[in-house]
Amino acid sequence: MRASRMLSILTTLQARGRVTAPELAEACEVSVRTIYRDIDALAASGVPVYADRGAEGGYRLLDGYRVRLNGLSQSEAGALFLAGLPGPAAALGLDAAMIAAQNKLMAALPENLRPNARGMQERFHLDAPGWFGEAEDPKHLRAIAGAVLRGTLIKIRYQSWRAEKQRRVAPLGLVLKGGSWYLAGQVDGSVRTYRVARVLDCAVLETPFARSAEFDLAAYWRASIERLEAELHPNEATVRLSPLGLKLFDALAHPYVKARMQLADGTDADGWRLATMPVGKTVWHAATELLRLGAEAEVVAPPELREKMAELTGAMAARYADAPARRAARR
Repeated sequence: MRASRMLSILTTLQARGRVTAPELAEACEVSVRTIYRDIDALAASGVPVYADRGAEGGYRLLDGYRVRLNGLSQSEAGALFLAGLPGPAAALGLDAAMIAAQNKLMAALPENLRPNARGMQERFHLDAPGWFGEAEDPKHLRAIAGAVLRGTLIKIRYQSWRAEKQRRVAPLGLVLKGGSWYLAGQVDGSVRTYRVARVLDCAVLETPFARSAEFDLAAYWRASIERLEAELHPNEATVRLSPLGLKLFDALAHPYVKARMQLADGTDADGWRLATMPVGKTVWHAATELLRLGAEAEVVAPPELREKMAELTGAMAARYADAPARRAARR
């Protein structure tokens, strides 16, 4: 256990440069005190690891020092091949490079690890788009990806849901979600999200930009998703749900709503239960979301949402009221 942890510390220092003790402790899932002891043991064994003090301090290896730690476990070898995602790589123009890299890795692996690596490729496949949806093929994705890698500005013409806009953007990163590509780009000092499929024109500039060392793409994306979901569901409703309605809610409701739905204890005389849940920012949006549950849900509050549900269901009933007569006429 300790030997594996010390190898992990070494590879982390070699890959990332300066790393703090709390960061190493979190990565190794041990206490900071344990990291201190491991660092002392590494230094005592001749590894040139140094501590830089101060706000920007941390542990680092002597400049130029490298240790060859090329051994892979069976699970690590398999994970490398599982990480090769052919669809996204092809979209970015990296499919040939990915195949070449995997072939080189396969040739470098010991014979006993090759079957497990091949098995990963044969048994796991990523299909990024959601059900009944198709992956987008944005026209300017490769150009934007190149600018992201080179760290140069881009000038885009973008179609938002409000209007067409011209933007000069510092491209910080790309995210693939549900078959759609999104660009995290800095404009006028703030980071914004752009759907790449809505980029109408893109000119890659030669102007480099300074990327903030504090920007974390994964953390930014998590925060932006949480903020968007909260903005889309700012209100609250009380709803009666039948036993079938509860099952439909679990299958159809938005994950944000499901995670925050509060179900009251006990059932009423009909076997229905009261639930409090987030709903859309307008009465119309809230009503259309709840209409997916059909007659297995009844809005109790707020009154305006209950009225909107009655209005919409009444209009639907009127529209289909003559359906039996039409069917009889056809017969």
